[in-house]
Amino acid sequence: MSKTFTVKDVAEHKDEQNGMYIIVDSGVYDITNFLEEHPGGAKILKRMAGKNATKQFWKYHGKTVLDKYGDKLKVGDLKETAKL
Repeated sequence: MSKTFTVKDVAEHKDEQNGMYIIVDSGVYDITNFLEEHPGGAKILKRMAGKNATKQFWKYHGKTVLDKYGDKLKVGDLKETAKL
């Protein structure tokens, strides 16, 4: 069963010491060990760590990228919150 994260949970994972997580759509991904593999460089991933990177992700990547790396990097899903 997949773990569920809040936005606050993900925000705590913004450095290599605590792990670096990003949100893409409703998925939460651990990018800590992917930094050096990222073709665009580690800098942009470090800048987005702990945040919702959905807009930036889809601006530069297609669905094939998420299909290729998503399963190995995904650590859970974002908890749905009430939209008031």
